[in-house]
Amino acid sequence: SRSARRTGRIVIDSDSTDGTPEIARARGARVVWFRWTGGYPKKKQWTLDTVDFACRWLLFLDADERVTPALADELAALFAAGPPRHAGYVVTGRPVFLGRVLAHGQRFAKIALVRRDAARFQPCPDLDVATMWEVEGHYQPVIDGTVGRLGAPLLHADARPLYAWFERHNRYSDWEATLGRDGRLDALAALETPGRRRLKRLFHRLPGRPLWVFVYSFIIRFGWLDGGAGFHFAVARAFYYWQIAVKRRALELAAAQHVVRRK
Repeated sequence: SRSARRTGRIVIDSDSTDGTPEIARARGARVVWFRWTGGYPKKKQWTLDTVDFACRWLLFLDADERVTPALADELAALFAAGPPRHAGYVVTGRPVFLGRVLAHGQRFAKIALVRRDAARFQPCPDLDVATMWEVEGHYQPVIDGTVGRLGAPLLHADARPLYAWFERHNRYSDWEATLGRDGRLDALAALETPGRRRLKRLFHRLPGRPLWVFVYSFIIRFGWLDGGAGFHFAVARAFYYWQIAVKRRALELAAAQHVVRRK
């Protein structure tokens, strides 16, 4: 519709049954239907390849992400000043957990604002992870150009029950365990900037990761200042990395037993 093209709001919908298309259209968005075929490209790269955009710049938002007023103002100021100097921009995500916006603790950063002709989500060899779905996993798009950083945050605010948070991270821990066991995570890290690549490779090899994740989020990043919500979030993040570790160990044992049976 003309209004959707004017506002630039586009919703990529994958056969949702909760009224998303109707709600999106009622709010002036253009709804584009996507059905995953089980291969590549997955949803974000398919969007870059397929959707008829009326603009050059895209802000990728997941269903649980909300643009804060501060981020909206920063984006408006960025484009009012002329063509942005970078080809992509990192945006920090601030979690909302147990109904509270966490001002401290672990943050999440992703390249969310991209110039569409300079961004590409490389195919990741993860189709063997049966519990994953049509959206790219925990990896960044490759940017043809420099990458800047915006100061204002997004909110990670899933309106669904907490079960959905654990269910989603249960899937992601399958993904990380499988790709981490045979070096595929290192291959993805190679696409990052040198600094992030070194940090990720160090973190992937760090012993006792669940404990360190809790210490980092709750103590080093002052998560304790967010009270009970900050504590429970730090525990949930540590549990996520415990899942990755125990699932990776299970995969290694299964592979070893398979080798023994073949002998």
